[in-house]
Amino acid sequence: MTEIFASYAAFLCVLRGKAFNSVKALNREARKGCAKKPAQGNARGSRSFRFFGVSATMMGFVHNDWGRMANISFRVNGNERTVKVAPETPLLWVLRDTLQLTGTKFGCGAGLCGACTVHVEGASTRSCSTPVSQVAGKAVTTIEGLSANGQHPLQVAWIAEEVPQCGYCQSGQIMAAAALLAKTAHPSEDEITSFMAGNICRCGTYARIRKAIQRVANGGVAR
Repeated sequence: MTEIFASYAAFLCVLRGKAFNSVKALNREARKGCAKKPAQGNARGSRSFRFFGVSATMMGFVHNDWGRMANISFRVNGNERTVKVAPETPLLWVLRDTLQLTGTKFGCGAGLCGACTVHVEGASTRSCSTPVSQVAGKAVTTIEGLSANGQHPLQVAWIAEEVPQCGYCQSGQIMAAAALLAKTAHPSEDEITSFMAGNICRCGTYARIRKAIQRVANGGVAR
């Protein structure tokens, strides 16, 4: 219990701008009440620490603490948009915080779980680990742009197969599935399993996800 409270206190220190190099350092500093003088940022203007091997910058905790700002233009769901942000800002935060497209979810911040999946030029892309500068001049599609009325065949199939439980990962699952079907209209069960393996569902709805994709591949008919 002491470790839990220490970790939480350390997290609050992070939000206050304190930088750490390890979990032990986090907890040690938390017990001291968090040092008064914040550590200096790096040359790029961002502070970084590592928590269970993942940098805070990757997780997005300090995404407002980067350096220079720039105007970056790209197409989002068919519309030209220009944002003034730091070039290294993850695309996820631009979509959610700047453009208010909150259908794309934050999951791990390291491109490992797939909750943040969007399409960049039609390809399945992890928006949490993609700097916005990398999509300049490109077309980005989020779950909001998949269908104007929420009636994309995959969304219809998701409802028919009762796929979601908590639902948190499902926008990323659907976007990954859409990229698969755009590439392979009639994927085999093994192809579906292989392609979707990078998208984690903590509720374990993998069988339903596979069924929903197969339903769309079969023209809306359940297998």
